[in-house]
Amino acid sequence: MEERSLRIYDSEKTFFSKISSTISRLLIPTKIGINGMIISMKRNNVLKAYENLNSAKEQDKKEVLTKKLDDTYALYLEAIDKYIMDSIYKKVKNDTANEFEKEALSQYYMITHLKESNYTEYKYKKQIYLIGLDYQNVLEEKAKLVAKFKQFYCMEAETLYKGLLKHYSIRLADNITDAEKQEVYNKIFKTLEEYISNILPIKFEIDNNDTYKEILEEFDNFDRFSIGKLDQNDVIEKNMILLGLSRKLFTHSLPLVVAEQCYIKLLKDARSLIVDTKVLRKQEKAYSLLINIIEEYNVKLLSTKIYWEKPSQREEYKKFWDKFKEIEKLKDSNYDEYIKQKEILFIKSDLDKVYTNENKYFKIINFYKNKLVELGVMRKLYNSYTSEGQYTKVKNGKKRTEKVSKPVV
Repeated sequence: MEERSLRIYDSEKTFFSKISSTISRLLIPTKIGINGMIISMKRNNVLKAYENLNSAKEQDKKEVLTKKLDDTYALYLEAIDKYIMDSIYKKVKNDTANEFEKEALSQYYMITHLKESNYTEYKYKKQIYLIGLDYQNVLEEKAKLVAKFKQFYCMEAETLYKGLLKHYSIRLADNITDAEKQEVYNKIFKTLEEYISNILPIKFEIDNNDTYKEILEEFDNFDRFSIGKLDQNDVIEKNMILLGLSRKLFTHSLPLVVAEQCYIKLLKDARSLIVDTKVLRKQEKAYSLLINIIEEYNVKLLSTKIYWEKPSQREEYKKFWDKFKEIEKLKDSNYDEYIKQKEILFIKSDLDKVYTNENKYFKIINFYKNKLVELGVMRKLYNSYTSEGQYTKVKNGKKRTEKVSKPVV
């Protein structure tokens, strides 16, 4: 009797467990219905507060209405949060959830995990997630509601993404390790990609196209990377386009000094790809990308830079810019020569930069020198060194030792 009374039963297989599971399954549709009604009510309150704020003209009235919008917005997000825990969580637990709901819960927990380590990032990401989740639900509603909600959604999402990018920019200014910096760079690129993929197309719909006329071509270039599997070269090129778009969309949230660091990272990635690639075709593709990044970095960023840490750097860039503008004059008259001279200018410019750390960049330095030889700017001498600062020159079967100031290519 004692043994029988102490026997432990598997709770998953007991009669009461099965009844509880069945009841939960029956209650889930009700939960979804109740939560859906609450979310709909809170959403309507937010939209009404948003419309009232936009129509207000007096500053004092705007301040009161802004507070009203903030309060209704907080209650609206709480309702969506409750919907996830009451409905989606139970559906996943009872194995009745579809793939979208499983993915939604997975993302929810990934974001919640940030709360302990980085509350600011958690705060922005959770709001982006919650309002984005409800936007997917709203798309199934009436057209009138969708049109109203899109205006509010774009406004709020843009504010949240700007706040997140600003947070990452501040993070880069902190005293963090190189590994942590790489993580922040990747987060910046991912955030830019999310905004440009998910929010910008909606803004194209609801705003005048002339507003975004300047970036439509760049957006189309980015859009081609949204299909298919990307190799390392494609990823770097996609990030380059994202940075170019950010200079027009997030000028203040992603300051020039941070964008410059991101460009420098892309330059390093492209150089590494060139020297690590063994296939000639892929190496040439990576080299072509590097030339494009150098041009973007100089034209879109450095040309707009006002503050320089050292006056000598500013003067050096002025010389580069004058040469670049002179070369551009060839564009209409002799395009091939224009491409060649531009390539030479960019290689020489980057060669000066990598020479500051010759031991680290010796592979790319050799690659650059070989390119300059191909372009007819440098000459390769096939000789051997007999001692430091000397080389042996062979002519007509006779050897002659000459001193040189620095090794010849």
